[in-house]
Amino acid sequence: MPRPNVFVTGGTGYMGRRLISALVTRRHDVVAFVRAGSESRVPSDARAVVGDVLSASSLGKAIPPDSVVVHLVGTPRPSPKKAAQFEALDFASARECIAAAKSAGARHFVYVSVAHPAPVMHAYVDVRVRVEALLRDSGIPHTILRPWYVLGPGHQWPYLLLPMYWILGVLPTTRESARRLGLVTIDQMLSALLAAVESAVASAGTESSVIDVPGIRQSGKRTTA
Repeated sequence: MPRPNVFVTGGTGYMGRRLISALVTRRHDVVAFVRAGSESRVPSDARAVVGDVLSASSLGKAIPPDSVVVHLVGTPRPSPKKAAQFEALDFASARECIAAAKSAGARHFVYVSVAHPAPVMHAYVDVRVRVEALLRDSGIPHTILRPWYVLGPGHQWPYLLLPMYWILGVLPTTRESARRLGLVTIDQMLSALLAAVESAVASAGTESSVIDVPGIRQSGKRTTA
């Protein structure tokens, strides 16, 4: 029996390209939903489908039935100044993708949210909290990943904060927030995403879960062991 397709939005971005390459390497049938002109940026052996990520109708025509949907669309290099973009792109695309996935009969929805509550980036966090609520209300089985900051090529300056994280992790009053708002690597994120997809494939995608920073780190250990 063939494995269900994996449908990825945001597949030409920082995390998406790496995830698609890893999925293809692991012999998954990947459909990458992209805007016109971005087809050439989709990793080889994945099928590019052009459409509008802000249109449930456009998305719905492309999502294969019984597929695992991974939604990675988001504003590049988020900052507090980009609140309007978070609303117009991050929230709107997720809302439309959830609606399309439900109509298409997707088996599972994987969403990269953000660790919360948090003392900064309030608009960014608020959008993702509301998307999480949409997912819960949709009835679609889902996995929500909640990283805080993902370290990797071009995203390395927070390594300077590691001594501070160590101190906050030791103090009883700040230990919980230091764990929740900890740093993860791009490899750990990819491992957690792969684990979420492959768990949904193996189990018919019927369970829902939330994976926080410690869980993302642990997924990385299990996958790379």
